[in-house]
Formats: sequence, structure tokens, C-alpha cells
Amino acid sequence: MIEISNIRKSYGDTIVVWDVSLQIPRRGITSIIGPNGAGKSTLLSMISRLAPMTSGTVRVDGLDVTKTPSDVLAKRLSILRQDNRVGSRLTVRDLVEFGRYPYSKGRLTAEDRAHVDKAIGFLGLEGLAGRFLDELSGGQRQRAYVAMVLCQDTDYVLFDEPLNNLDMKHAVGMMKLLRRAADILDKTIVLVLHDINFASCYSDYIVAMRDGSVIRHGSPRAIMTSEAIRDIYEMDVEVQEVQGRRISIYYT
Repeated sequence: MIEISNIRKSYGDTIVVWDVSLQIPRRGITSIIGPNGAGKSTLLSMISRLAPMTSGTVRVDGLDVTKTPSDVLAKRLSILRQDNRVGSRLTVRDLVEFGRYPYSKGRLTAEDRAHVDKAIGFLGLEGLAGRFLDELSGGQRQRAYVAMVLCQDTDYVLFDEPLNNLDMKHAVGMMKLLRRAADILDKTIVLVLHDINFASCYSDYIVAMRDGSVIRHGSPRAIMTSEAIRDIYEMDVEVQEVQGRRISIYYT
């Protein structure tokens, strides 16, 4: 479980995350939704220790992320950011091997290579393993990054807007892959998502933020109501049920 207690992030007099306390359940997919500037990505960055918090604590299975040694935390929690700065002349296999660094320190063992092969296979990248990243489509490249993170073999995996720059087909494919990772690999996956319908259809739990605060959290059925979405996005929408899932109609 990820336990967040009274965390705050401010830049000078500007507060971007305001006293958030929350428990993110173990296993399954938790999606963080909300309008632009709600503090979603900042919250995720503080959970992963990429961004320092101004105050408060985050614990992952009881480990305080600010006090736990990096090599220990890296075996428990991993994150895929929006801005991945990795050399384009790496092959897919080179990239995925980076996921084993907390274990191998650059000297891959047979066990590390087995994890690399497993991640490449899980993401269906066998035929692309020797290709350079700049030779791939956006969807293929995104799958390679996901393979790298899964290869780190952590219980908790965080993704900051993993559907960015993906078309409809690839976005659906990515959400199905993450759902499989949660179900088959027994991962706890936390996503920042802009599309509330993807959150509704693929999540077990949804956290809704606005103006730096968590204003609602619960199951998709609890969040996907016209009243709740009005509170989150300050707009009136229609919610319909399609094949047992709640879908927001917000484009009219």
C-alpha cells in the first residue's frame, strides 16, 4: 500500500499540492484524474521521490520514500515519466536492460537477461528488440519504455500520462497491456490520465484532483457520475452505461 500523509508542494508562495492524505490500494490500477494544473503529475513525482515534497510523508509498504536508500526503493517502486530522455540510438533491448540497473549495476547476469526477455515478450517486442528507438513508431517506442519499467520488476509501477501522443488504437492497446500487467504480473499500477473514460473502463480505483487537492476518490462507479464530474471539472456532462461501464459524454 502507498500511504500519503499531509503532503504539500509549494514553489515560493504558490502551492501546487495542498495537504493531500490518501491510501492507494495494493494491486490493480489506480488512475489519477483531474483538470490541467490540478497537481496530478506533481503528486506522482513526490510519491516516486523525483520531486521533493515541501512537507508530509509518503510510505510504500511502510518505507518512508524520503529516508529509504535509492537502491532499496528502486527495487520496490518504478516510474515512467512524460519526458523520457534516453538516447535515440539505443536499441529496444538496450533500453529494456536499463530496467535491471538497480540489480545489475550495469553487469547483467543470466537472471537479469531472463527478466529482459520476459519484459520484451510481455510487450510483444521480440521482432523489434534489435531496432533503434528512432526507427520505431510512437506506439512501439512507448511499449519499449513500458517494457523497461516492467523489467525493473517492482511491485509498484507509476506512469505519468502513458497515453500521450498515442492514437485511439494504440491508446486502447496500452491500457490493455497495463491491465494485463496488473492482473497477470500482480503489479500495483498508478496512472495519471486525462481521458476519464479510459480511467472508468480500466481502473479499479480513481483519485480525482482539482486545485492541488484530492476532492473525490473511490471506485469507477462512484466517480463516474454527473455530479462527481461536475465537481471535478466544473462542467455538466452526461454519463451513460455501456456494457456495464460508465462512459462520460463530454463533447457536446
